[in-house]
Amino acid sequence: MSLAKEVTVERIVETFELLPDWENRYQFLDELGTRLDQMSENDKNDESRVIECMSILHIMAKPGDAPGLIDFDADCNTSTIKGVVAVIIAMFANKTNEEIQNTDIDEVFKTLQLFEHLSPNRHVGVYAIVRKMKKQAAELKGTL
Repeated sequence: MSLAKEVTVERIVETFELLPDWENRYQFLDELGTRLDQMSENDKNDESRVIECMSILHIMAKPGDAPGLIDFDADCNTSTIKGVVAVIIAMFANKTNEEIQNTDIDEVFKTLQLFEHLSPNRHVGVYAIVRKMKKQAAELKGTL
């Protein structure tokens, strides 16, 4: 089952607000990361790798649940970044390319206070992830 079917961004925000501290929020991010669909080993290649990310991260756009919709698979070697990717996937999954292109992650990350709790180097990686996902969505749109 896709993470996006289980968890919405609104639900993530609600859960963050209920958690008492950042230790618990990091644990929740780690749990979100474990709920991502397993990414095929064949899809873990130079094309899917986010080079700018400090972690080893692969992301791949794929057709969503209905015609014209896009979803994503991802895998990462660090649990917290995998959880951050899960948040981004929850924002983008099963949306059209146009919706993905118009999604502003800054608002959600500000609400969650994620950028306040990630190192500046991680910020660079997060924006690289988003750019790659938007690029892949645009490319996949032509094949849907």
